[in-house]
Amino acid sequence: MTPRNFLFILSDEHRRDAAGCYGHPLARTPNLDRLAREGVRFDRAYTPCPICVPARAALHTGRWVHQTGSWDNAFPYRGDIVSWAHRVRESGLVVESIGKLHFRSPDEDHGFTREHDPLHVVGGIGDLMSALRDDPPRRSKRGGLEEAGPGESTYLEYDRRIEMQARAWIRSHAGDTAPWVLFVSFVCPHPPYIAPQEFCDLYPLDRIPLPPEWDSAAQPDHPALDFMRDRFGYGPMNEALIRQVTQAYLGAVTYLDQRIGCILQELEATGLCDSTHVLYASDHGENLGARGLFGKFTMYEESAGIPMLLRSPDAPRGAACSKPSSLVDVYPTILKAVGVTPSDADRGLPGVSLFELASGAAPSRGILSEYHAVNSRRGIFLLANGRYKYVHYVEGPPQIFDLQTDPNECRNLAEDHRHQTLRRNLERQLRSIVDPEAVDRKARSEQAALVESFGGEGSVRSRGTFDNSPIPGEAPQFSKTS
Repeated sequence: MTPRNFLFILSDEHRRDAAGCYGHPLARTPNLDRLAREGVRFDRAYTPCPICVPARAALHTGRWVHQTGSWDNAFPYRGDIVSWAHRVRESGLVVESIGKLHFRSPDEDHGFTREHDPLHVVGGIGDLMSALRDDPPRRSKRGGLEEAGPGESTYLEYDRRIEMQARAWIRSHAGDTAPWVLFVSFVCPHPPYIAPQEFCDLYPLDRIPLPPEWDSAAQPDHPALDFMRDRFGYGPMNEALIRQVTQAYLGAVTYLDQRIGCILQELEATGLCDSTHVLYASDHGENLGARGLFGKFTMYEESAGIPMLLRSPDAPRGAACSKPSSLVDVYPTILKAVGVTPSDADRGLPGVSLFELASGAAPSRGILSEYHAVNSRRGIFLLANGRYKYVHYVEGPPQIFDLQTDPNECRNLAEDHRHQTLRRNLERQLRSIVDPEAVDRKARSEQAALVESFGGEGSVRSRGTFDNSPIPGEAPQFSKTS
């Protein structure tokens, strides 16, 4: 495989099905759809963790969350574990980033030759409230839902800035003779649920479909999900509110797609299409009212599932890959794409190259996701394995969904006596990858120690929290919780 440039575009909170190429009946994403037509669409891609900071640490290092120790949004990546960026830079190639990283500090070495306009965690600390597990404070999210709609936000501004910087960077490196890696990381469609008016207008409210199990009478009765709904303070759901939020969300998705299209046009204008691999993915999904929840945080497809598209001269064209994949697969994919030989340490990583997956050469395997963060009292683990997915709750009843016959995940097979052999086999496979109880104990212990290092639970609660990480140059807006 000839080494070529690698353009990696990442978004934030883009659920897999919110794109035309993934079958959404309304989503206008012509640029992502074109990537899918000209490349490979991965239909079973997952995040290693459905929340930002742990997902990005896993993405960057190619390791599962329990291997990085990035448990929640107060445990950011510090550059202490070797990343794919370190490996690329060590080989003598240029590897740079533009936009959101969500690591600890710009003063640490994350592997990039240069970080342009990076967004890192607040104050090098992040969200300490995430580390309070037994009795986390309530975070009222209702106001953010009711304010959804057309308008402007600093996130929209930041993404315009990122697009312009990416285009300028591509022009300045169009004549490079050695392969380069550029990581372009947007923040849309992450909340706030705001999009420019013209993008909201693309989605008439009366045409927006409702998500599965949104109504209180239909919501799954599970202690972990009940706890989340209570602590996030979403309040009662109604059709108008869900459609209002979804309209703004889809508007932000189309806004993001337009930014991506401008970058892809720059590749064409500089004659780099044939010499550049392009990968698009998101760090996690968004519930959009499904099961009575907004945001991420769960192992349902709308939250743990992500879009992943690869366009490359070395990958099939107009293909779909049904094998489960993960953001940890990005590490070996980038090394292979630019011609960097993996080290001995790299060979023990859980990921496989997306080129191998796309060609059908990769072996069958289970994909892991895990959650130890905000408003979860105990660990939650996902095993995605072909047709079925298994969700293991430490000290909670498990879930099994047949994604072939039940794509909306409304029928839990775990308690069905006809599926007990399947349940045992899936749990056995999960435990071959991770010990859920041991990892849960470790996560909670390290989170408790972090809280103590900042003066204890009272001090952390008095600090307050913030809804969204501010863009570079913007001050965080802390609020108190109950």
